[in-house]
Amino acid sequence: MAISSEDIKYKVKELGFQKVGIAPVEEIMKEKSYLEKWLHDMKNATMHWMIKRKEERGDIRNYYPDAVSVISVGMNYFNGHNQEDLKSDYKFSNYAWGDDYHSIIKKKLFQLLNWMKENMPDLEGIVCVDTSPVMEKVWANKAGIGWLGKHTNLISRDYGSWLFLGEIIVNKSLEYDLPFNDDLCGSCTACIEACPTQALVDYQIDAGKCISYITIEKRGEFINDNSIDLHGWIYGCDICQEVCPWNITFSNISSSPEFQPREEILNFTNNDWESLNITDYRKIFKGSAAKRAKFSGLKRNIDENKKIKD
Repeated sequence: MAISSEDIKYKVKELGFQKVGIAPVEEIMKEKSYLEKWLHDMKNATMHWMIKRKEERGDIRNYYPDAVSVISVGMNYFNGHNQEDLKSDYKFSNYAWGDDYHSIIKKKLFQLLNWMKENMPDLEGIVCVDTSPVMEKVWANKAGIGWLGKHTNLISRDYGSWLFLGEIIVNKSLEYDLPFNDDLCGSCTACIEACPTQALVDYQIDAGKCISYITIEKRGEFINDNSIDLHGWIYGCDICQEVCPWNITFSNISSSPEFQPREEILNFTNNDWESLNITDYRKIFKGSAAKRAKFSGLKRNIDENKKIKD
């Protein structure tokens, strides 16, 4: 049977996503130009993979030549806890308190794509999560899900910025949503003012100054003693999201058990973190996005915070 865009959206919600929108594939010259300047100014720090695949990011058809439509989805991951609920002085980004969102979202999107193929002859498509060279916030905005905030995260009216994003790019025309053209940040600069490393200016982030980048993506030891103040964060950083009025007012606790915090993250003391070994690390973070930092990176972050704390 033929299915409509409304049928697709119903199925998306049935699979556990909270937000969905559909956009036509088109040139994104403004966003491509912004990306190229950001990379030219080396705001990507050591994330060289962004340079290697910038042509795909700048034109989705360079990634998937048959692209006609982008189905963007958002999944609420806010688990209702904040850093004050932790029993240690060490802070851990909310998005990595539970299971790895890459696996969760990818599995659901493949279910959606397979269902669409069963009901739409000749449909082909690919599934994307944030490891794909796709400007997912741009496409979510074009699909009407939300707007790009001054902290560079996508913000929705009803879930704030506590959203994991994903996409299915397909080779068929669908019924499209209007882009989200309003900027509801207004004159607010709470995120910029709260960032302890001055990594943010309006709608732009300098990755090399960002605590999230430093604790997750940056490899190797910190060269100069006491040169980096991580402000207690050992994995990621949520400061710009915690102070956002849209998150304060409109955050909703996720109903997905996969995003509920692991017991160790809630209950580890300073000593537990400081004595963490590779065996315990592998056990605690099995199936977790936090493995992105590797054991060596997490230990480095803990040691750096301890050094400043002491």
